[in-house]
Order: sequence, then structure tokens, then C-alpha cells
Amino acid sequence: MPALAVGVPEELSARVPVEQREPGLDRDGVRLLVSRGTEVSHHAFAELPGLLRAGDLLVVNTSPTLAAAVDGRVGHARVVVHFSTRGDDGRWAVELREPDGRGTTRARTEMTGTTQARTEMTGVPRARAEEGEGVEGRGCGGLAGTRVRLPGGARLVLEEPLSARGERLWWARVSGAGVPATLREHGRPIRYSYTERDQPLSVYQTVFALPYADGTGSAEMPSAARPFTAGLVAELVSRGVQFAPVTLHTGVASAESHEPPYPERFAVPEASARLINAARAGDGRVVAVGTTAVRAVESAAGADGVVRARAGWTDLVVTPERGVRVVEGLLTGLHEPEASHLLMLEAVAGRAAIDRGYEAAVRGRYLWHEFGDVHLLLP
Repeated sequence: MPALAVGVPEELSARVPVEQREPGLDRDGVRLLVSRGTEVSHHAFAELPGLLRAGDLLVVNTSPTLAAAVDGRVGHARVVVHFSTRGDDGRWAVELREPDGRGTTRARTEMTGTTQARTEMTGVPRARAEEGEGVEGRGCGGLAGTRVRLPGGARLVLEEPLSARGERLWWARVSGAGVPATLREHGRPIRYSYTERDQPLSVYQTVFALPYADGTGSAEMPSAARPFTAGLVAELVSRGVQFAPVTLHTGVASAESHEPPYPERFAVPEASARLINAARAGDGRVVAVGTTAVRAVESAAGADGVVRARAGWTDLVVTPERGVRVVEGLLTGLHEPEASHLLMLEAVAGRAAIDRGYEAAVRGRYLWHEFGDVHLLLP
């Protein structure tokens, strides 16, 4: 999908959560853009119960947001480690970034591979570093063998790139302390340069988030669900709208290059599979809350459109060519015009609907990103 033709002015980035913009606002104080094909209408998010109908099913992601950014040092250099995904072998996929001086981070400058850099990053003695020992790859994230000192006595070593696609994310082994404990004690939520300031972790948790015994969760908030409040959920249930919980632990996004998503852990429980199949057999619409919920549900759907309980890893990338088998509607945030997520939106609603909706969002001064307004795509 070529980038959308619209330009998003910088001032349309939501810098703080809605409840911090004006006294008396709650999370559901954001605006809601509704697209039905190429027809567009404008609402408050609190009007959502009136836009759905009895029998509709909202698929929600229960993954909690982790305090996934931790300060560290590589030699004398300061870095910020973004913990992305826990592997089956106990390693973690991580991204090494550098502080930008404004409280956020930027991609690391590609390493030169000099002897000095190799020695500082990998801890390999100079004589052996001159022969290339401990240096198996290059890229913006680091080098194989790079050693990172973390708070609390933890140590992290980069072992191999997560994917042949590039070297932004690496599999790393952590010793000296457990990752969940390190995140709890020394981590903070990942944030990007368009935001105004650090926020407590509670700001990044959705009303649907559940704790997991192994400490896993999402590196970045499943933000489409952020506007829901307990009161709004109760009103939706009272009107006959149902909820089907699924889990997808989302990894670290590529803020600069808009890469497609990497494999992520997901689970669709038996009870939710039954609810989804029943809604499809009746008059209800299956509406995913967020792109993470789409990825989870579509990963559990067979070619026959039947959803079956599944858990594990998914590498599914939903595109217009693949299409969707189950999801009929989508509630999502507003994405940058180059974002790979727009392929999923096009698969659900078609390119014309996305073009028209985004043009209306820019004209209407909607706000972008995780603290911004939301977009409901209905059939």
C-alpha cells in the first residue's frame, strides 16, 4: 500500500492523555471518527454504545503494558534498552537505542566496527578485537557480543539478530537479575518524541489488561482500547454488546522505518473462539479493538472462517491480498501515513474508506498516536 496522500501536521500529535488536557475529562473524552465505507461521521467516544447494536462482539486484547525501557551502559556510552518479546528459550528480543537529550530516544548510529568500538561494546580484549572476535554483525542496534550493564547488577549480551530483515532487534541473554524484576524496579514505559513528558505506567494500562504470572506483556500499549472506561464497558454490556478477550503481547514498533510486525505471542481461548463463531453465525458483527486483536483472531481462523482455540507465536501479516476471514469491523487509533498497519486497515475496510477517513481526520483536526483520537471502521 503506497503511503496515504495526506500530510499530518506535527500539532496533531497527542502529547498527553486526554484526561490531562482539560479538567473533568476521562479517558473516554477522546473523539471518534466513524467510517462506513466512504461515508464519514464525527462523534465523541462516549457515543460508542449508540453506534453498536445488541449481538455485536468486541474482541479485546488483555495484554498489560510493561515498563519496557531501561537505562544501561555500553562501555562509557549511555543506551536505553527497549525490551520487546520474551523467547521460548528465556532470551529477550531487545532494541538498543540512545538518549536524545529530550527524555526520549533515537535509533543508534550505525557502528563503525573499529577496534576501539569492538573492545568497548563486546568486552573482547584489544588484540583479539583487531582480529574481529566477538563481532558477527553490524547495524543500528549493536554488534553480536555487545555487553550492556543494567541497573541492579543485571547484564545483557546481544547474541544474534531477531530476523534476517535487519539488525534493529536482537536476541539477548540477561544474567544477574530476572527481566520482570528489572522492569518493575528500573523500567519505565516506552515513549516517543512527540509526547510531552514521562507518564506513570498506569496511564499506559487499558481497562482490559490482566497480569500474567510469568511477567510477560506488551512492550507498547494496545492503545485502541485506552479510551474504554469501566462505566462505558458496563453500558455496552447492558445494551447487549459482548466482549471476547484474546491476548497478543505486542513488541517494539519501528518508529523510524515502519517495518511490518515481527512474530509475537498470542492466545485465543476456547470461550472466546465460541463467542466469535456464535456472533458470526447470528446477526452480530465481530469488531476488533486494535490491530493486535485482529492479528490474534485472524491467526486462529481457519480457511473456513471458523475460529479455533490457539496459542503460540504468530507471524501473520494481514494485508489486502491475504484479506480477513473473521473480523468485520475495527476500532483503531490514527496511524502515520507510512505505517505498515494501514495494510491491515485496508484489508478490513478497503483503500477508499481509509483515504476518505484520513482526509476527514486531518480536516477535522483529530489527534494522532496512542493518546489521540480513534477511528471506527464498520461494514
